[in-house]
Amino acid sequence: MLPRGRMKRIFLHGCVVFLWAMFLQRGGLQVVVLPDTVLHCCEGDILLLLDSSGSVANYEFSRLLRFTAKLLRPFSLGRDHVRVGLLQVGTHPNLEFGLDVHSKQESLQKALLGVKQLQGDTNTEAALRVAQRVLTDTRLPKVLLWLTDGVELGEVDEPIAQLKERGVFVLIVSTVHGNFHVLQRAVSPPVESHLYSVDIDNMDIITEDLREAIIKIIRAERLRAVRVTSHSAVLQWRPVLSSHSGFYELWYHDKENTQTEARRFLSGESSQVELTDLQPETTYSAFLRPESNRRLFSTLTVIFTTLPDVLSPAVVSVSDSGPHQTRVSWGPLQPARVQRYTVEYGAIPSGAVQRVTLRSHQNSTVLTGLEPGTQYLVTVSALYEDGKERAMSVKACTQEAAAPPALADLQLTSLEHQEVQVEWKAPQQGVRGYWLNWESGDGVSSTYLPPSSRSTRLAHLAPSSRVCVSPVYGWGRGEGVCCTTDNQRG
Repeated sequence: MLPRGRMKRIFLHGCVVFLWAMFLQRGGLQVVVLPDTVLHCCEGDILLLLDSSGSVANYEFSRLLRFTAKLLRPFSLGRDHVRVGLLQVGTHPNLEFGLDVHSKQESLQKALLGVKQLQGDTNTEAALRVAQRVLTDTRLPKVLLWLTDGVELGEVDEPIAQLKERGVFVLIVSTVHGNFHVLQRAVSPPVESHLYSVDIDNMDIITEDLREAIIKIIRAERLRAVRVTSHSAVLQWRPVLSSHSGFYELWYHDKENTQTEARRFLSGESSQVELTDLQPETTYSAFLRPESNRRLFSTLTVIFTTLPDVLSPAVVSVSDSGPHQTRVSWGPLQPARVQRYTVEYGAIPSGAVQRVTLRSHQNSTVLTGLEPGTQYLVTVSALYEDGKERAMSVKACTQEAAAPPALADLQLTSLEHQEVQVEWKAPQQGVRGYWLNWESGDGVSSTYLPPSSRSTRLAHLAPSSRVCVSPVYGWGRGEGVCCTTDNQRG
C-alpha cells in the first residue's frame, strides 16, 4: 500500500504505469516492482571491480554479491541498454564475465550469486590494468564500480587516473575498513554521491542512492551543464549523430525572459558546446534537438543557474618568498573589464607604503627590496572600466637572512722572541673588518683589523695563549674561531 503523500502525487499526474518483473530464485517466486525511471532508462557499461582477496571474509564476500545483484536488478541489459561485467581482485585478476555475456537479468543474477571467491593477495593495480582493456568503448558512458574492504589497496592512483582520462566514472563502495584518503582520491567527483563507506550488514541503505548516481551517468538521453561560472557554462551530451548523419539545433534563454533566446546549429559530431556572455546569478533553460533524416530524436533540456559575479581580485596569494623578495599573484584575469591593477605593500605595523601599477593582462609581480624576516601587508586593487574599484589584501612574510659563513682555517705559527704569526681564511663579501682577542702577559688584549686583512703578528703571548678571530658585519660581530699557541694548526 502506497503512503498517502505518494498516492496524491500519482493522481496529480493523472496516469500511472506499473512495470512488474518476476524473477525465479531458489527461495521461490519473487515479485519486484521496477520503476519506470529505471527500466529502459540507460545505455552504458558497468564494470564491477570486486575485492575477492583473502582479506575479505566469506560472509562479507557473499553480502557484497547479494548487494550488487539487488543494485543492478532493475536495469535492462544488453546492447543499446546496460552491459555489465565482473572483474575479481586477487593475487591475479580474474575477469569472471565480460560486458557482452549477459543480456537477461535472469542469467546475470544467477552468475552474480554463483561467483566463487579467489582468496590470495589484494593486487588491485593489476586488476585496474585489466579494467582499462575492458572499458574501451568510447561511444558509451562507462562506470567502474569498485567494491572493497579497503585493506592493502596498493598503488592505484596512476591506473585510476588513466581510467578517468578515458572518460570512466569511478564509484566506490567500501565496507568501513577502507583507507578513506586513497579512496577519496580515486573516486570521480562528486565524492558525496560516488563514495560510500558502509557496514557490511547495512548495505541496503545505500542501494537507491548508488543506483541513482549510476543512472545519472549512463542515462541514455541527457543534457548536462558543467563548468558553470558567472558568465559561461559548458553543455555536454552523449552524441547520437555523426558528421554525415545530421546536426544539432541548440537554443537557450533566460528562464524569466524568453525574449533573450539565442539559437545555434552544431555539427553532428559535436558532444559539447560552451555558452558565453551569460548574466551572473541567472537561471537559464537550454534545449538540444538532434536533427536527422534517419530517425526521430527527442529534444533534450537542462536548467542551470550561473554563479554570482566574480570580480578580480577574488584570490590573492604569495609565493617564492626569500629574504628580500616575494611574488604576489591574483585572479581571475579580466582584461576586458579591468583597466589596471595596483599593488601596494608596506612593512607591518608602520612601514612606508610602496606602489606598483600593472597592466590588466598581468596577474602576478615580484616585490623586491624587502627586509628579511619582516611581515608585509600587500593589497591588490583593480580599477574597472566603469570606474569601480575592488581590492583584496594578504599578509606576506620574508625569510630570515641566511647566516654568513664562519671563518675557517685559523693557523698559529710560532716565531722568534715569543711572537706568533696569525693567519685565517674568510668570506669575500659583507665583512666590515676583524676583531682579534688573545692572552698576553698583561691579561686579555684585543684589536680591530680592516676587512682586507688575512694575517697579523702578535708579540709577548703568554704560554698556551688562546687566540680568537671574529668577522665584523654591518649588524654586529659574527661567529669566530679560536686556537691556542700550543697547537701549530687550527
